[in-house]
Amino acid sequence: MAVDQSGVWRFRDLLPIVDNPDNVVTLREGNTPLYDLPRCAKLAGIDWLLAKHQGMNPTGSFKDTGMTAALSVAAERGFEWVACASTGNTSAAMAAYAARAGLRSIVFIPEGKIAWGKLSQSMDYGALTIQLKTDFDGCVRILTDLVTRFPIYLLNSVNPYRLEGQKTPAIELLEQLEWQVPEHVIVPGGNLANGSALAKGFTEMHHLGLIPRIPKVSIIQAEGANPLYRSLQENGGKELIPVKANTRATAIRIGNPASWRKALRALRTTGGWCEQASEQEIALAKAQIGAEGVGCEPASAVTLAGLKKLVAQGKITREERVVLVLTGHTLKDSDYTINYHRNELFTEAENAGISADDQPLHAALRKPPIVLEPESDAVLRALESHMKLTHLTQPA
Repeated sequence: MAVDQSGVWRFRDLLPIVDNPDNVVTLREGNTPLYDLPRCAKLAGIDWLLAKHQGMNPTGSFKDTGMTAALSVAAERGFEWVACASTGNTSAAMAAYAARAGLRSIVFIPEGKIAWGKLSQSMDYGALTIQLKTDFDGCVRILTDLVTRFPIYLLNSVNPYRLEGQKTPAIELLEQLEWQVPEHVIVPGGNLANGSALAKGFTEMHHLGLIPRIPKVSIIQAEGANPLYRSLQENGGKELIPVKANTRATAIRIGNPASWRKALRALRTTGGWCEQASEQEIALAKAQIGAEGVGCEPASAVTLAGLKKLVAQGKITREERVVLVLTGHTLKDSDYTINYHRNELFTEAENAGISADDQPLHAALRKPPIVLEPESDAVLRALESHMKLTHLTQPA
């Protein structure tokens, strides 16, 4: 059965959300790999680092695990239309699962700063795309009003069934580790549902007696889209301080996250932290993950950038075991990667702000194409020069 091949629905005894398994809409999501990152561990100053790569889901992001759950509920309840506001990943997942179920889907996107590679997926899966002259949070407001007027099923992260699906990577991670619990799990923070969903999964496993303790779940935000981090710093999390989001990590460019209270509860119940990462720190971390042959979208790389800070602050010690949750595939935002390696990602002023310690790290990681005349000797000279340069820049 297809449900048995799904990394979400094989845990269906823990997902009492559909009455009939025949109504499940699945693309065989989940069952994503767990990668060892020894070089990134060394860079961060710890001995043990793994990455749970949710970008290896069918549409290339962690959203699939939640969307299979919520879309299955929509199908079982007889909805014909589903909708979401999205900066990319949610729309791709929703449109794919809606197409699989034979439902119609609507995507609301904000004006400007869209990762069109992601949006191309929802177009390919047949979604109706509406671009509003506002930001992501404005799209959410319009959509929230529309679903009260028309029989449209809302599939943004406020949908509780999405969190049920998104908790399953926590179970899967523990299974892959043979139920040995890591000390820390670090996730990117955008609309902030993912951290709370994973914490829910870990908590349920603890309540069932399958694990002796719950790992600390920490959330990392981009410096330009940091409402949770800012709120914790300024008022201890008593109320959210929305921001006008501005980051190249499009998947987490959200200034007024709907699930901030759930995320705050996850931090407090697990003992985790919230940190932020600058644009330059995100780019460096993304390139360092890519240099291990893994790769991820920019938003995922905030996890490694945040890990470095938590280690430097003494909140994570060298011997503790850490798992980064990489939420999106490296091809989700290919323009970002191309611009980074061609040294065109940042403005001159931004490049000037890169620390003296990090400048050689960026330079060593950038791999732009080399343009040569079609002559063997020219290629050989370039190879000899490259090999010599690589030898001189490799760490001892």
